[in-house]
Amino acid sequence: MPPATTPIARSKTAALARILDCVPKGYFRYTCGTVKAAKAEALARKFHALYGIGCTPAQRLTRKAKGLANSVLVMYWPEGAETVAWLLLATDGNGLEGETLQMVSEKPRLTWLGYELVRHAAQGRAAWTWQRPKAEMAELYALIAYQAHQRHYGALAETLERITRQPGFHGVRAQSWVLCQEARRRGYPGALPKLFYLQKVSHGERLVLTS
Repeated sequence: MPPATTPIARSKTAALARILDCVPKGYFRYTCGTVKAAKAEALARKFHALYGIGCTPAQRLTRKAKGLANSVLVMYWPEGAETVAWLLLATDGNGLEGETLQMVSEKPRLTWLGYELVRHAAQGRAAWTWQRPKAEMAELYALIAYQAHQRHYGALAETLERITRQPGFHGVRAQSWVLCQEARRRGYPGALPKLFYLQKVSHGERLVLTS
C-alpha cells in the first residue's frame, strides 16, 4: 500500500483552489494557523496521526461509517518561506474535539491568505468562491480615484494590471471588472487589461506522511 500523502501548495491560487474543491464535499468546519517551516512537516504528520488527513477515499468511507470526521490539511508553503500558513478542514463527525472549529457558512467569514470565502449563485445553485475583503476594495477604489483625478495614467495602468493579475476566482474576477469600469468612469483613457479565468491548478507536490 502506498504511503499516505498530502499536497503542499506553493502558490496562493493552489491553496485557495483546494479549499473550494473540498468545501462542497462536506468539509465545512475549519481551524487555521501558521507554523515555522522547519516544523511544518511534523505538524502535517501529527494531523495525519490524529485526524487522518492523508486517508484514501476508501479509508474515509470507513471513518464516516464509524461516525468519525474526515479531515484535509491545506498548506501554503512558498519556496524558501520561513513560515507556513495551514488550514484544517473537517466534515461532520467525531474525533476533533481537541480543535476549536468554526463553520465556513457562519460569520465572520473565513478569511485566509488575504481573501474571504463567500457563496454566489452559479447556474441556479449556490457555489463557493473567493473575493477581496471590503477594506481592500475600499483602498483600491480610493487609489483609482486618486490616480485618475491626478491623471497619473501610467500609475493607474500599473494598478489595473496588478488588480487583474490576482487569482482569477469568480468573486475576485467580478470585483476586478468593477474596478476596471470605475477607472473608465473616472476618465482613464488607456486599454483595460484582460481578465483571466482561473484554469484548473494542481493542489501541489505531495508530502509523505507515513513511512
